[in-house]
Amino acid sequence: MPIADYFSPDYPNARERFCAAAERAGARLNRYLLPERLGPQGESLSIDVARLGPDSATDALVVLSGTHGVEGFGGAGCQVGFLIDRLYEALPSSGCALLVHALNPHGFAWLRRVNEDNVDLNRNFIDFSQPPSSTGYEPLHDWLVPTDWEGDARARADAALQQHIAEHGMRAFQQALTAGQYTRPEGLFYGGTARAWSAQTLGQLLREQLPDGVRRVAVLDLHTGLGPTAYGEPILIPCARGDLARARAWFGCEVRSLVAEESVNITGEKAVAAELEGTLARGFQEALPKHEITFIGLEFGTRPVSDVLTALRADHWVHARAPHDAVRSAAAQRLMRAAFYCETPAWQAAVYGRTADFVFRTCRALAHPA
Repeated sequence: MPIADYFSPDYPNARERFCAAAERAGARLNRYLLPERLGPQGESLSIDVARLGPDSATDALVVLSGTHGVEGFGGAGCQVGFLIDRLYEALPSSGCALLVHALNPHGFAWLRRVNEDNVDLNRNFIDFSQPPSSTGYEPLHDWLVPTDWEGDARARADAALQQHIAEHGMRAFQQALTAGQYTRPEGLFYGGTARAWSAQTLGQLLREQLPDGVRRVAVLDLHTGLGPTAYGEPILIPCARGDLARARAWFGCEVRSLVAEESVNITGEKAVAAELEGTLARGFQEALPKHEITFIGLEFGTRPVSDVLTALRADHWVHARAPHDAVRSAAAQRLMRAAFYCETPAWQAAVYGRTADFVFRTCRALAHPA
């Protein structure tokens, strides 16, 4: 089967291909239905989990797609390839694989990065009694989501953002924008006020689906939208001291960390992602407190960062200012899909090949005792 056929044009097709491939591989399938929400074609929405490997496993590889909804096109295609090409056969006898398809099914179906409540799942794992400060984001919000998407209001907002970047630098702007904010429910990178359904379900499925004897967990969380086109940058989201050394022993010197003082690789280059609050890694820690967790986000580039930011702003503007405008909603959806998914055979092959490489490296690492 051509690699391009692993990838799907929309959420329903992606789910169908994933489940069919999982059944053919002999995986155990479990479905977690999102309550009271449907997709644009009236379809039910769910997180689907495929497990392969023995009940006696002590090591686990977890591969996640669709943490950020619309980014699921790339990750889901790689999961289908994992099953069709039997990549799981590289696991050691002590290992099992858990594929979590469409962690944010609503965002995947509706072509949004956020979930059904405008929440960014990778900013949602915090202590909500003491949310992180949003002071970096606050000055930017009205420029990011202006009163109007065209005309003078948009022009003034764009000019203000460019002036802010000129004064503070792109890296500081990225940190202020993407670190996570908890004061503007209609804004970008909003972390919410409580654990989202997907966040709660992640903990539930990890406890239910991983064998009781598992003690080492390697996570590959597949993302798109940052960095050079088709390159997958491995970013460690550390759970404990020593994680970076272990990750570089497993994957090499190109691994970078989200922790500021560790965010460069050995060539001195910084990670494409900013330092974040409330990531999925914390959800894994909470669900699996006694486990050794090596959490890698693979971030695949798509379009220039300016195109990605424009798409995000358009999406949030429509939902905040014109939620019933079908024409503008459709336009924003087209921008989002194009920003987070390059529907070309070359991009698909590069993304799948890089993911497969990291699967094999992970399996080799898990074959050696801790």
